[in-house]
Amino acid sequence: MTTTWIAAHRSAVINPHEAFHLLEPRGFSDQTVRQSIRLAGGGEALRLRLSNRYGKEPLDIGGAHLAVRTHGSGIDPTSDTPLHFSGAETVTVPVGEDITSDPVELPVSAGEELTISLYLPGDTGLSTYSAVPYDTGHAVPGNHLSAELLHNAEELPTGHFLTGIDVLAPADTRIAVAFGDSWIEGAFTTPGTDNSFPAQLSRRLTRGWIVNQGISGNRLLTDEIGEHLLARIDHDVLAVPGVSHVLIHIGLNDFGLPGLIAHPEPAEGPTAAAFTAGLTTLADRLHTAGLTVIGSTIGPYRGTVYEGYDTETGQTVRRDVNAWLLGTDHPFDAVIDIAAAVADPTAPDRIRPEFNSGDGLHINDAGAKAVADAVDLSLLKLQKP
Repeated sequence: MTTTWIAAHRSAVINPHEAFHLLEPRGFSDQTVRQSIRLAGGGEALRLRLSNRYGKEPLDIGGAHLAVRTHGSGIDPTSDTPLHFSGAETVTVPVGEDITSDPVELPVSAGEELTISLYLPGDTGLSTYSAVPYDTGHAVPGNHLSAELLHNAEELPTGHFLTGIDVLAPADTRIAVAFGDSWIEGAFTTPGTDNSFPAQLSRRLTRGWIVNQGISGNRLLTDEIGEHLLARIDHDVLAVPGVSHVLIHIGLNDFGLPGLIAHPEPAEGPTAAAFTAGLTTLADRLHTAGLTVIGSTIGPYRGTVYEGYDTETGQTVRRDVNAWLLGTDHPFDAVIDIAAAVADPTAPDRIRPEFNSGDGLHINDAGAKAVADAVDLSLLKLQKP
């Protein structure tokens, strides 16, 4: 059987030097950082991807180990495996670059939990990071790469340096990239359960799988949080091995963040015309690359607790854009009505109470399941032509 490298996990990353942060950036010095992931798909071998894309200094990695996770920061010590980079156990990642480990011949399957431990001997500076990792990470002073459990560890709510795992899978395997904002990334779903709506949708598939390239706070047209979606296409979609479909949710922050950041002063977001033009550019670029592009309506957020986010102008633009998406003039191969899947029937601009995470802006695990269940699986025929 012919095999090839296919992405089995992804985590989109943020520049810690941005002016606006939802979560406080941080760095490390003489510490072991342990982070876990759950694979969306399996294969007969794997390789790890690490990033110093936004670092201002070279990133020294004094060792990297892979192991099967048990619970919390614990690993199965019999599975502990040193990773190599061009044959070496240590590596320096230059400023602005990503690296990939040498392959590890380890059969893995979808749903398997793995733990990656990095020993960072020097001062990393503020790290290239992700806002919503698969689960809470852990850090302890010193080199404890092979420790079965990290005792008295600091808990890490954010992810650091780890951007993905590829697996060696059958060559006809095809996957979808979920691309967009916090509703894609899974903010406010339960950590460690893999209950973002793309993950729950992925578990419904009988062929292929979905990897997640969401960034909480991300926008279509404006940088921060993260590079804007149009700027992320090359490295977060086109560079993902095995991608054939793209599933998009974006817009909440284009309409809400200007008011939140400027509050209590007024601030204007994009017009409906500017936003739909941006979506058309996005779809056209992905179509040019030969990908199937699935858009979605923008979820409801009336009454969110974040002051300045919910404005009449933003709500009007959201309704206008959603009407366009549900019409016949949009540029997508299909559109999923995410808004309808979670909207309160008595107040469609609000999230249904049973799907509300508590802040009026994000959906909980049940809401994410409602979105996943609303997707017609015939839209995701993940197979090689």
